[in-house]
Amino acid sequence: MAEPRRPRVVLGVAGGIAAYKACEVLRLLVESGHDVRVLPTRSALRFVGTATWEALSGQPATTDVFTDVHEVAHVRLGREADLVLVVPATADLMARMVHGRADDMLTATLLTARCPVIVVPAMHTEMWEHPATRDNVATLRARGVRVIEPAVGRLTGPDSGKGRLPDPEQIVDLALSALPRDRSTPDLTGRRVLVTAGGTREPLDPVRYLGNRSSGLMGYALATVAAARGAEVSVLAANVSLPDPAGVQVVAVETTAQLHDIAVQAAAEVDAVVMAAAPADYRPVHPAEAKIKKASDGSAPAIELVQTPDILADLVRRRSGSTAPVLVGFAAETGDDQAVALDHGRRKLARKGCDLLVVNDVSGGRVFGHDETEAVVLDRDGGEHPVARGSKHDLAHVVWDLVAKRLVSHPASAGRDDAASEGSTA
Repeated sequence: MAEPRRPRVVLGVAGGIAAYKACEVLRLLVESGHDVRVLPTRSALRFVGTATWEALSGQPATTDVFTDVHEVAHVRLGREADLVLVVPATADLMARMVHGRADDMLTATLLTARCPVIVVPAMHTEMWEHPATRDNVATLRARGVRVIEPAVGRLTGPDSGKGRLPDPEQIVDLALSALPRDRSTPDLTGRRVLVTAGGTREPLDPVRYLGNRSSGLMGYALATVAAARGAEVSVLAANVSLPDPAGVQVVAVETTAQLHDIAVQAAAEVDAVVMAAAPADYRPVHPAEAKIKKASDGSAPAIELVQTPDILADLVRRRSGSTAPVLVGFAAETGDDQAVALDHGRRKLARKGCDLLVVNDVSGGRVFGHDETEAVVLDRDGGEHPVARGSKHDLAHVVWDLVAKRLVSHPASAGRDDAASEGSTA
């Protein structure tokens, strides 16, 4: 039996100093089983030579449209690609894309591509913030191109600021999430979403805290997949020790109260909220101002606890009207002598009143911190959607599939026109 066709990725490389990082992107894509064809611009070859691209990809690296003319490569490559990924994209390349230029193999291929196109810019801050660049980014996004916000950090020379290329591993995660599993996958282009991730911590004293085992992996997978599917994504990260997902705005929080206040404020401006974080259910009434010392007589201090805000229930209570966001909760449950984990999840959905609830059986800590997971997604209409054990990105796709179906007749969130004019985080 013939082997299944490997996903085909066209990797475009523009002429910026960050072109050297595209070598690592190429290596990771090839090692993960993808058929990658590199299309560098002439300027890119001044940073990384043809021999490097061909050695890493195992295929010709084509720059001009006169190579393999008999195969009409500038049309064929775009038609056959499952994904076009441009790393890095310069201000010049994006300007040429906007105007439909086709003066090299990369820009010609971009005109013929009918698959997802992801553009990862890298340039100095002044170039990224220039009105011409911002207008070009907005135009590309309006056409369905997923332009990723640059990272903030060290640029060339002594300069620092926004314009740095995200880490190659993050770019590849985003690219793999964007590869279509099937042609009917709903798109989130033009939607704003809020994702919470990690676990909150409630101080006992300046050293100790009440917390939980949540790593943030699930929340970050949800954010990465949503960005890959075109959404503008914000993440509220509670004590997460992971690299920020590419193209996603991350706001760090520590306590449940902080998470509650920011989530409630942000929910009014988004189309969907996915509460993947694990907020602490209780906090000390009176956290100690100094470290609690161990008593010499062996006694333990009594700690009075009070419940923290129920963020998901509060979001449900506050929403109203046709612009209310789709609300998704997560339930990390274990079975007990009263019911199995899924039954506890069904009761939680009825109690919370959200649209969807992702139920994980975490008995024995078998989900927290692991790359794989399994779950059942419950919806308020009585549907149940089992998700077999697999990657957290797979589960994230199922969640966004279900959210997207609910957004079909859902109006765009408030302030969309203003955001579009300034460029969103796709």
